[in-house]
This record gives sequence, C-alpha cells and structure tokens, in this order.
Amino acid sequence: MKIFRIILPIILLSLLCSLGLYFALDKGILWFVYPSETQYPIRGIDVSNHQGKIDWKKIPENKIRFVYIKATEGGDWKDKSFSRNWEEASSIGLRVGAYHFFTLCRSGKEQAENFISYVPKDPKSLPPVADLEFVGNCKERPPMQDVKKEISDFLNILENHYKKKPILYLTYEFIDLYLKDDFLEYPVWIRDIFGHPPSSFKRNWIIWQYHSRAKIKGVEGPVDLNVLKGDDLFLKKL
Repeated sequence: MKIFRIILPIILLSLLCSLGLYFALDKGILWFVYPSETQYPIRGIDVSNHQGKIDWKKIPENKIRFVYIKATEGGDWKDKSFSRNWEEASSIGLRVGAYHFFTLCRSGKEQAENFISYVPKDPKSLPPVADLEFVGNCKERPPMQDVKKEISDFLNILENHYKKKPILYLTYEFIDLYLKDDFLEYPVWIRDIFGHPPSSFKRNWIIWQYHSRAKIKGVEGPVDLNVLKGDDLFLKKL
C-alpha cells in the first residue's frame, strides 16, 4: 500500500505532463524548431481540404510567400479544395505549387495521369511534388525495386509534362527503407519537426517543413510551416 501511495502521484503527474505537452503541440503553442528568419526569410505553408475553407485574403502576406496545395492521391483521388485554393492563393500573389500523395498501392503511371488530369500546366507555378511517406499510406509494403520503378515512372511522366524537375517530399524513414542512395538528382522537401536537417544529410534539400500544427490567420485548423533554402531570386527561378 505504501508503494502504491508513492507510485500513484508519479503516474498522475506523468499523465498530466503528457496531456499538457500534447495540448501545447496541438494548439501550436509549442514546437521544437525555430528557424532563423535571417537565414530563412522565405516562408511557406502547405494545405489540403483538411484545412477547410481558407480565407486567403487574411493570410499574412509579409510572412507567407509560397504555398503547396494537395491536388491528388493515388490513382483516382482528387482533393476537392484544390482548384479553389490554387486560384485564390494565386490571386493574392503567392507562388503556388501542387503536390501528390504517392501511394504504394497503385502504379506510378496511373498516379501521374491522375495528377496531370487535375493540375494546370502553368509555367509560373512551383515544381510538382511527390509526397513520399508512410503515414496515411496503404498497408502494402512492396519490394524496394518495385517501389523505385513506380516512383521513377511517376517522376519521369511529370517532368516530361510540366518541363520541371519534380521535388521529393521525404521523411527520413522513407529514405532509409526505400530510397537509400537513389534519386539523389532530385531536390528535396524534408520533414523534420525536431531539429534542423543535419549537415550530414547528403540530399539537396531546398524546402524544410519544421512545424506541423501551427496557427495562422485565415486558416481555422492547424497548418504546416516551411522555409525555403534560398532567397527571392531562388524562389523566382523555381
């Protein structure tokens, strides 16, 4: 009984601390990385229908310069908010780009056709993005070589159509399991909400997603925050 009286308060305190941390992260009060605005002056967000109807006119234009908008997923799914977000974000002067959530369950050709059927061929837009991650993906885990072939097909079709080299949105886990040392020629949008991408990271990352639960004006729900590894000129060249 004496041991129970000692352990119970510790357990309760741990639970309260965990709940407090979750609340802080969920509300965007706390995050682990604060990229230098001097080093990374070009900031952006990425959105999908999960953010609901965005009031783009309220987006702080002095802080947000670009936006990536989810367009498609897999072989046939299309984001219902894409066209509206694309048009309204463009109308306020943001540089816009589209991303596709790549599923391991469909061929690269099918997925490329889905994306091309929905995303305008606009020379002023940012390069298309292939979102390669496990969270939210199908349960299948095909052999490494099969996955690489489908990714390669997807990227080649998009590059031939849009005349721009696609960007790979990556997590370290996906790199370790599937990419290894392949696809090094593609620029990378890396997700790392716990720290600056390490100096040992061999890939050419140009966008860094450092926060996944932020709050900004014009968006009701939490939103991802990103920085560009470059200046205004680099953004224009993209």
